[in-house]
Amino acid sequence: MKGRDQLLVSTQWLMEHLAAPDLVIIDSSWYLPGQDRDPKREYRECHIPGALFFDIDEIADENSPLPHMLPSPVKFSSRMRAMGIGDGKRIVVYDGAGLPSASRCWWTFMVMGHDDVAVLDGGLPKWIAEGGPVEQGTTVPQQRHFTARRDAGKVCDLDTMRAIVEGRDTTGAQIVDARPADRFAGTAPEPRPGLKSGRMPGAINVPYTSLLNADGTMRSNEEIKAVFEKAGVNLSRPIVTSCGSGITAATLALALAIIGHPNCAVYDGSWCEWGASEELPVVAG
Repeated sequence: MKGRDQLLVSTQWLMEHLAAPDLVIIDSSWYLPGQDRDPKREYRECHIPGALFFDIDEIADENSPLPHMLPSPVKFSSRMRAMGIGDGKRIVVYDGAGLPSASRCWWTFMVMGHDDVAVLDGGLPKWIAEGGPVEQGTTVPQQRHFTARRDAGKVCDLDTMRAIVEGRDTTGAQIVDARPADRFAGTAPEPRPGLKSGRMPGAINVPYTSLLNADGTMRSNEEIKAVFEKAGVNLSRPIVTSCGSGITAATLALALAIIGHPNCAVYDGSWCEWGASEELPVVAG
């Protein structure tokens, strides 16, 4: 199992390895509806030298009505080949907010069987604050061969979530929700229209921001464990993480991987799927 040093890289490390021939840098910035930010435009205007743009909304299942659901291995391989990301490359992912959508990109690569991928701790904001070089424009890659092999154990679907909520699950899995406390409690509306307010019965709230330092970097291993345990999470049992649309749920998955938790999956549909249903139970308050 990989440790913290394999899952997170510092801005200093990346500055020292920026020209490494086996390194691929990816900007996977994505923002919530209503944040009024355009990640593609921001990438064109400012990105780490040589970085490629990973479009979370496009590298997705185009047949699903839900936002940015995981693509098929065939589509993912095709997109990675076109981006110039080949087998055997080491990948470092970052985003414009610090960690959230970079975590989603990291998790996607892990699901697709490419585990030599790390997240830039603190992302582009920390890179710029420390004087890291940036460039404009786009990077034109050379196509390379990429092989995707989906690891179904890292993904949770609606049927499995129903089984956990209804007590039919035999693994002892816990649902941990990464949304802010007010959305989890149902006292604040969801940013997407048509979704109920509240949470899945039995879910535990660990807002992803509680795992981050003020500069957007991930907290220490001891602090991460303390945050989960204080929330009531049993770290000896399996965990399924959820959020609004499967983005910040991956930040929880990254944090759990950093502390060596061996059994964590992400509910890809998250609240966009659960909260849109008239049949599924929702708790508020």
